[in-house]
Amino acid sequence: MENFLNSIADFFQSSPVVTSQILKTLVVIFILWVIRSLTLRVVHKNVESKRTTYKWRKNLTYISAFIGIILISQIWFSALGNLSTYFGLLSAGLAIALKDPVTDLAAWLFIIWRKPFDVGDRIELGKSKGDVIDIRPFKFTILEIGNWVDADQSTGRVIHIPNHTVFTEQLANYTSDFQFIWNEIGIMVTFESDWKKAKEILSTIAEEESKDFIEQAKEQIKRAAKSYLIEYRYLTPIVYTNVKDSGVMLSIRYLTDPRRRRGSAQAIWERALDEFSQSDSIDLAYPTIRVFNNPREGKPETGGPSG
Repeated sequence: MENFLNSIADFFQSSPVVTSQILKTLVVIFILWVIRSLTLRVVHKNVESKRTTYKWRKNLTYISAFIGIILISQIWFSALGNLSTYFGLLSAGLAIALKDPVTDLAAWLFIIWRKPFDVGDRIELGKSKGDVIDIRPFKFTILEIGNWVDADQSTGRVIHIPNHTVFTEQLANYTSDFQFIWNEIGIMVTFESDWKKAKEILSTIAEEESKDFIEQAKEQIKRAAKSYLIEYRYLTPIVYTNVKDSGVMLSIRYLTDPRRRRGSAQAIWERALDEFSQSDSIDLAYPTIRVFNNPREGKPETGGPSG
């Protein structure tokens, strides 16, 4: 150990220029660390939002690293021309040897600059979907939803995705610009049921369950229309009618918050079941086998009983 320390001391004594550069580098790192720590302390005392605090911490880290690289580079490279040559050769080497990491960095700049998604957004990228909980230079992290869990609820798994996948996979954002989605629920009643009454009941339920979202959605569409060609003529819920093998299908289409899709569907189903149970003219349909006797049950014009 003593020999090692003596070797280091001899090195510093024989290389005063290198020693000076090392000391300056350490000073720069220390000053940047102190500034970042003090700034974060002020932010934590004055900002209650975890989302805002997270963004401050991330941005300060990126800014400190960028400034540190510039200052340390100026310390170690005396001429700007040498620095440019060095970075040119370094970039060429990285582009060949580290294709994916370089692409990840380019994609990270794209994510930071163009913001196809941000922390807190719910996205679907390729086969993965979830809520974005972290963005870093080489990867971003989502809290997974769906998969074996129904109705886009969380699975509890954390998935790390390389940034370059934003260039190669289709990206869907549930919550950016327009923060609502259209959801549909199919409720089937028997052919013998009073389907018109059932449709009126479902229309009333859907309107009451989605009324809180409609005005917000109108304002968001106005803002989004400045950047995208979004045209929704109607935002109010509607119930469509269709005929299936087992009965009359009434499909409810309504606006909801992506994170409340399962809850809203449950509320609509529970109210529909309560209303239908109180009506003797409405029954839910399910796959059955039925024998139809036309001479006894059919219409007179089709060979059924007359009178």
